[in-house]
Amino acid sequence: MGALTDWAELLGRWLHLTTGIAWIGSSLYFIWLDNHLTPPESPADRKNGVAGELWAVHGGGFYQAQKYAGAPPEMPATLHWFKWEAYSTWLSGMFLLILIYWLGAEVYLIDSSVLALSHGAAVGIGAAYLLGGWIVYDQLCKSPLGRNDRVLSTVLFGFLVLIAWSLCQVFGGRGAFIHYGALIGTIMVANVAHIIIPGQRRMVRALETGEPINPADGARGKQRSVHNTFLTLPVLFVMISNHYASTYSGDWNWLVLIGMTVAGALIRVYFVARHKGDASLLPAVGGVAALAATAVIANGLPTFREAPTDQQQAPSIAEVQAVVSARCTGCHAAVPTWPGFASAPAGIVLEHRDDIEKYADSIYEQTVVLKAMPIGNLTEITDEERAVVEAWYRSR
Repeated sequence: MGALTDWAELLGRWLHLTTGIAWIGSSLYFIWLDNHLTPPESPADRKNGVAGELWAVHGGGFYQAQKYAGAPPEMPATLHWFKWEAYSTWLSGMFLLILIYWLGAEVYLIDSSVLALSHGAAVGIGAAYLLGGWIVYDQLCKSPLGRNDRVLSTVLFGFLVLIAWSLCQVFGGRGAFIHYGALIGTIMVANVAHIIIPGQRRMVRALETGEPINPADGARGKQRSVHNTFLTLPVLFVMISNHYASTYSGDWNWLVLIGMTVAGALIRVYFVARHKGDASLLPAVGGVAALAATAVIANGLPTFREAPTDQQQAPSIAEVQAVVSARCTGCHAAVPTWPGFASAPAGIVLEHRDDIEKYADSIYEQTVVLKAMPIGNLTEITDEERAVVEAWYRSR
């Protein structure tokens, strides 16, 4: 069963990565295209309502893209829609969320040192965040605040701060981060499914029936599309953050989430403006500054502690092995005994003294510095046991 789950996770990640590349790639391309359009050269094109065009060369061929101010004079025979990239990315992401974080809630989602939750309560809270978060976001956009993009952006940023902080008060860091990213992804795909695509369908129907196109559909779609492009880099950060315990395991992990959200959004602001040819460096500088500040928050300032003195005898390797055997080898073994693990995480096996010596740096970092292991403190390692590992490591 463990091997089957591993393969399901592998194929799910592969699909999620592939569809995500397709969705984000097309999104970035159309933002770039929109910002590089020039007025049409042909008087006939201008007369037919072409607002901008772009010539490009790629793969040995020349391409001409044109954008209409409203709609073309008549419906083209073939019209391509960009939606299944978004839907497939969300569906594969939800598959992974359910498989890893909801079915394995005791391992990856619940941390009793943060909040003691039952399996059902943890999954229910996670689902409520996704649904409730989208509803709140959507209503904010539809409220009078939505008429002023600056005010709306400020309120939405405050909303994301609240989400990040509250998730980190409910779940372990890893689970909190992935649910923050899942909420952003849900907002992005719901923008496509409930705002952008329905608006485009109404525009197509109006063109087919000869009725005037409602400009509000275009305005709403444009607003949500802009939100999606600024959320792209933050959600990508969350997708890879579970490989870096320093980001999610600290006391200020929620602030790391916000810092990376700000950094990603500002960097994207810079590149969008750069496409238009009038980019200020201030957003890019702000994004880099946010990255630097977040790195400091995530990793903390260095501390220097003295190694044990003669009067303070350092623990022996046997004492450390006793701690590792009791708290770590249930997962980090050639044949793990902990449910849900078909193989040792990251291929690290800690069954013998030589293994402990080999991975001493990782053991110290994960159990003492980051306190990221055991995951969710499943095996209930104590502070005294962490101290044994620390004293031994510093005496080496």
